[in-house]
Amino acid sequence: MTISKYVHRGFAAFLGLCFLGVVVALSDPVTQLSQTADQMIAALKSNKATIKSNPAMVEDLARKILLPQVNADLMAKLALGRDGWNSATDQQRVDFTESFTTLMIRTYASAFSAYTDQTVKFYPLRPGDINDGRVQIKSEILESGGPAIPVNYRLLQQGDTWKVYDITVDGVSLIQSFRSQFAGELSQGGMSQLLAVLNQHNAELKKK
Repeated sequence: MTISKYVHRGFAAFLGLCFLGVVVALSDPVTQLSQTADQMIAALKSNKATIKSNPAMVEDLARKILLPQVNADLMAKLALGRDGWNSATDQQRVDFTESFTTLMIRTYASAFSAYTDQTVKFYPLRPGDINDGRVQIKSEILESGGPAIPVNYRLLQQGDTWKVYDITVDGVSLIQSFRSQFAGELSQGGMSQLLAVLNQHNAELKKK
């Protein structure tokens, strides 16, 4: 499974996701994202030495800060694809959602530990960005000496909050990238093989 080739892109996505560490207010999601980014950057700077020596800290932070703010169930369903999801049993769906969530966190946590003072610029919403309970927020990750990385967040309204269900990094959807990989495993050995591959890969990532 060629998960590793998405690490660089995934770093930007995971960095962006972690900036969503508080519930996004419906009234002004851009301001809330910007404030959360400032909070996360401050935390990264103050814990840089600890994160470098203990990368597992990133996973712990992600599970505590990130997961409550994203729609993990929807992300897993979209990543698996309609055919794969519909053909899976209820238990396989539960197992896949858990394994997929762990995969995202551990894959990007390894790259996230290499944070080097990147900053994030958010752009204001334009007419039409909010449509039928969905919103897209555009931003750029800025790094000294390197090109800006465009990052678009897609959020879904759930009650009084917004939750992330996809991120596009440099024009490439995180969900679509995973879906293309999972489709190959499904065509070869179905859900059983896909889950086995995910679990093996997650175990390998945990050792790093």
